[in-house]
Amino acid sequence: MVGKKSKIIIIILCIFLTILVIEPTQLDVNEITVQSSDIPTEFNGTRIAVVGDIHYGEYVNENRVSYIVNQTNEQNADIIVLVGDYVTNDENDADTCIKILNNLHAKYGVYGILGNNDPKNKTSELLDESPTITNIRNNGVWIEKNGARIRLGGVGDISTDLQYPRRTTSGTTENDFVIMAYHNPNYFDLINHSRIDLSLTGHTHGGQINFFGYAPWVQKSSKGNRYISGLYEEDGSQLVVTNGIGERIVPFRFMATPQITIVTLEST
Repeated sequence: MVGKKSKIIIIILCIFLTILVIEPTQLDVNEITVQSSDIPTEFNGTRIAVVGDIHYGEYVNENRVSYIVNQTNEQNADIIVLVGDYVTNDENDADTCIKILNNLHAKYGVYGILGNNDPKNKTSELLDESPTITNIRNNGVWIEKNGARIRLGGVGDISTDLQYPRRTTSGTTENDFVIMAYHNPNYFDLINHSRIDLSLTGHTHGGQINFFGYAPWVQKSSKGNRYISGLYEEDGSQLVVTNGIGERIVPFRFMATPQITIVTLEST
């Protein structure tokens, strides 16, 4: 017979495993406010949706990608930024995923970069050909609103691509509000914090398996810190890390619910 203690352990394990399986099917909208005196008053209240790490084709199917697109569109964000890892290494998956993501829309545009798992040439080509997504991999654009403007750019992944941050900051001054998108938040340690006001990233999956802040799968940065999820600040430069959508290696999540991150700009 199974003893009382054994029964309790079995029940706890069953509950834990159920949570692991159910959590990937959930979706949070994580609201973050970023304040800066460099944000023009015309952009006060501007909402940026950050979506990353879809990993279509591994444990994420077409229906789930379509659901993410619909939920992102429902947020009515002014800007949408896709921070990479649309798929996991499969070029055929990239075709399908980007085709669905082409249904995203935002008043001031949808922008995308690449992640470490994206087939680099194929995915970049698909973004270049997209009717709705602007490829900002190692590039930058000005976003204008009522005569004011902010700069948005992106760079290649730190482990699989090249980074040309000057293309993000090209033509900017110290008084301009500059946003740079890149996949891996550890690149935050390498950027010029006096030139980049806000970084938008993903890659970590919020730890995917996160034991109350202990996330063993998340790679440490060069400074020994771990950028897991949420908002960080150093030397006046701010970093946002989204949990992303999909899973890698195993189809489980724990205390790292999939999310769309909404960043609201606030002029101070």
